[in-house]
Amino acid sequence: MSDEIAENGTANGDVPEIELIIKASTIDGRRKGACLFCQEYFMDLYLLAELKTISLKVTTVDMQKPPPDFRTNFEATHPPILIDNGLAILENEKIERHIMKSVPGGHNLFVQDKEVASLIENLYSKLKLVLVRKDEQKSAALRAHLGRIDALLERRATRFLTGDTMCCFDCELMPRLQHIRVAGKYFVDFEIPTNFRALWRYMYHMYQLDAFTQSCPADQDIINHYKLQQALKMKKHEELETPTFTTSIPIDVNDLSATE
Repeated sequence: MSDEIAENGTANGDVPEIELIIKASTIDGRRKGACLFCQEYFMDLYLLAELKTISLKVTTVDMQKPPPDFRTNFEATHPPILIDNGLAILENEKIERHIMKSVPGGHNLFVQDKEVASLIENLYSKLKLVLVRKDEQKSAALRAHLGRIDALLERRATRFLTGDTMCCFDCELMPRLQHIRVAGKYFVDFEIPTNFRALWRYMYHMYQLDAFTQSCPADQDIINHYKLQQALKMKKHEELETPTFTTSIPIDVNDLSATE
């Protein structure tokens, strides 16, 4: 159908193969695009493939020029789309439910934690307001929200949000933090404060994981995602740039490791 960008796990009769169709880059139409839900489910499934409960195939589709077989099979549906044993699951909530209830090992990712759920729920909407309004009041609200996440991580003193193993909330939060880093800096010079040490420690650990790095879109694709929303065009030299991935940590990593 289109470009296969990742495969994890051994395709054999012992484990089911799950295919995840995600949006391709709006720059080159081939590499990973900057769809948050696509990355979230990519991370969920990648973790399961690492545990060898499934074999994962990830395919990108250029939604600006979708191939004929994609249009035939899915009409106007946009990725993410999950295919399990010939069954296509098309809506985000249904994909999440399917991973939790029907994909081997998936139930282990979906922990119950009301505090974490409510804390990360409205984070993305605050970024959108920052990018639309471009005023300090909205930036301050986003900063305060990140501060609450930092405080939770500091209080819990765990590697990830709910413990020392990743769960669905980490797969939801980290792609949003990456968009905040990259798009926030590019459009309004917003930066996550360096004194949010627990949050930076969390991001440092996430940047070490294949589940994040294999699913993460390039900085240029994140930026173009929001340019398109604002009816702005990429400059030609930006389209030709070699993809870059912001994974640096602006504080002493040795110091961070010592606080584990």
